[in-house]
Amino acid sequence: MADGPTAASNTAVASVYNDVKEYYGKTLKKSSDLKSNACVQSAKPVPAYVRKVIAEIHPDVVAKYYGCGLVVPECLECCMVLDLGCGSGRDCYMLSQLVGEKGHVTGIDMTEDQLEVARKYIDYHTQRFGYKKPNVNFVQGYIEALAEAGLEEKSCDIIISNCVVNLSPDKASVLREAYRVLKDGGELYFSDVYSDARIPEDLKANKVLWGECLSGALWWEDLIRLAEEVGFCKPRLVTASIITVGNKELEKLLGDYRFVSATYRLFKLSKGSEKKSCLVMYNGEITGLEERFEFDAQYTFKVDKEMEVDGDVASILSNSRFSGEFTFQHQGLKTSGSGGCWAKPKAVSVNPFELVQQLGSASVTPSTGGCCGDQQSCCQ
Repeated sequence: MADGPTAASNTAVASVYNDVKEYYGKTLKKSSDLKSNACVQSAKPVPAYVRKVIAEIHPDVVAKYYGCGLVVPECLECCMVLDLGCGSGRDCYMLSQLVGEKGHVTGIDMTEDQLEVARKYIDYHTQRFGYKKPNVNFVQGYIEALAEAGLEEKSCDIIISNCVVNLSPDKASVLREAYRVLKDGGELYFSDVYSDARIPEDLKANKVLWGECLSGALWWEDLIRLAEEVGFCKPRLVTASIITVGNKELEKLLGDYRFVSATYRLFKLSKGSEKKSCLVMYNGEITGLEERFEFDAQYTFKVDKEMEVDGDVASILSNSRFSGEFTFQHQGLKTSGSGGCWAKPKAVSVNPFELVQQLGSASVTPSTGGCCGDQQSCCQ
């Protein structure tokens, strides 16, 4: 096992690594052992096709699942996917079915006890899914140091992570490494816990609060700043739900700090990609999303209906795996044959806490979908 990126010179970082390994490798034996509601499965309705693939996963793998959201990006067929902090491998095996035999899923985790469970069931799932050979593998390493784990530059189409980044002592390095490993047009699609203010050092030092995915949570504004500093496009907020800690002792320690589980999508586009607002029309060819495609909390595309998109979204759609799923009108909004009768995006807050309140419920419908058809998938 390689040392962490700063473990030799930074005792505090090494201590966090060891504490997390102990918590998730020894202290927690199953998801019911968690002491709060932070790192638990999302209460959102799970799409039927996702329920179907999860039902195929071995119960021992599911029992040690500690995610806080649903990380199922669209258009997965034939893609190369990396799961940061894969744990027992539940999300890897879920995505293994969705990328198909021509795709591949790699899971990385620093906790050997978790990886032991994940690796134990590779052959089981290969046979269960009807594959001739495995399309998943698991490596031990640090999400802050993907190069040391053998993950090459521009090798992945999609990176996912589920309630893991908050456990890292160096979030900036996590984002930098994810950016390095992604291909141009690639995406980091991840769910995590965020706070409404920066968490003080005394709370960060609490091993239980950190292990429960609370005191290591980023202030949501710091995520936006760090992502753009690394080079990602402006983060797109997909879904959000308020976290109720559900433990009076921990609530007393946390005081007035509030937490939210939120899913963001971060795209890596080549330098100089044009950012110009335009009209787009969704063709309805993403499997499972034939009528509408909920890209994020702001944009929902209905099949064969023109919609106005801002420069950021236009650039993302035209320079990513979604490019074949839309037709683009770049000649200017006034020249569209629709006579101005096109759909407008929702006016929503970029603050996940405000977004929850704005929509008047505890959640936002998640943007999840099926695999692309062959024509628009990662197979080409």
